[in-house]
Amino acid sequence: MMSKDNSAKKPALSFLDNSSARMIALFVLVFVVCSLLKGGKFLNADNFLAMFRQFPEYGLLAIGIGMALIIGGIDLSAVYLANLSSIVAGLFLHHFYQGTGDGGTGLVLLSFVVALIVGAAGGILNGVLISGLGIPAMLATLGTQSLYWGLGVVLTGGSTLSGFPKVLGTMLNKKFGLFPVTLFIFLIAALITGIIVQRTKHGREMKMYGTNNRATLYAGLNNFKIVVTTHMIGGILAALAGIIMWGRYSSAKADTGSTYTMQAILIAVLGGVSPNGGSGSVTGIVLAVLIIQMISSVLNMYTFIPTACRQIVWGGLLLVVMILNFYLDQKKKNRH
Repeated sequence: MMSKDNSAKKPALSFLDNSSARMIALFVLVFVVCSLLKGGKFLNADNFLAMFRQFPEYGLLAIGIGMALIIGGIDLSAVYLANLSSIVAGLFLHHFYQGTGDGGTGLVLLSFVVALIVGAAGGILNGVLISGLGIPAMLATLGTQSLYWGLGVVLTGGSTLSGFPKVLGTMLNKKFGLFPVTLFIFLIAALITGIIVQRTKHGREMKMYGTNNRATLYAGLNNFKIVVTTHMIGGILAALAGIIMWGRYSSAKADTGSTYTMQAILIAVLGGVSPNGGSGSVTGIVLAVLIIQMISSVLNMYTFIPTACRQIVWGGLLLVVMILNFYLDQKKKNRH
């Protein structure tokens, strides 16, 4: 009688892999260190609620950029696509809201749909440039970064777009119980994206493509569809981030959140997404978002640290994480 190999079986709903397990350990370590450094200021309900309000937009951007990294590429345009999405939605709302005399709830919701369509279209354009025209992902998304920023500047005249119905801010700054609605938007988007990456055919194809896109071509997979669909999902996530920033400030601008690109890449890589493609999970990215937010929160408590130094911290941390990942990859290869 042949014995069954149960080691090959995986729990049907488990999103954890070795990388995510390491992230849980790192999360606990950072939490303990932050608690020791700032004690009552950090271990405070108001501080945690403030953190929950702050990370959803760059968390969504990190998940989108993480998906681009999984397929062996990168997306440098996500922040500016987020801004362009909110600007176009804002212009739509301005045009149709004039003189309606009501609260504008229906139009605001419709404007969110407009933003998501713009985000999806921008993501599709990135995918077509990369897979359809063969432009390297870094160059393609660097080009569309300038394109989306330039369009945003032209559409706003280089100024801030404001004067929206009060219901916009009310919708996106309200709370369900103690928690902000934007936190639930982030969690729902992360859950759906996690299922796509870990439990669907497209998710498996993403990782296969990221590992060896020539092999996927020979295997009969549609490389063009894989790349375009992945970037389209990333564009929708960017649009969601743009909607959150738009609602948070009740305004839209071409360069809002311009420092988020470095932060989002750091989060994705810290979360276990390989910069070389082929591996990564949304679970790890979510844990990395929480880790970065805790570090950011503690840095804010040290008032003598200039805001400009934050970029030094993020850049240095990214280098450390990439060196550590390189060491772990080499160790893994040597074992095999």
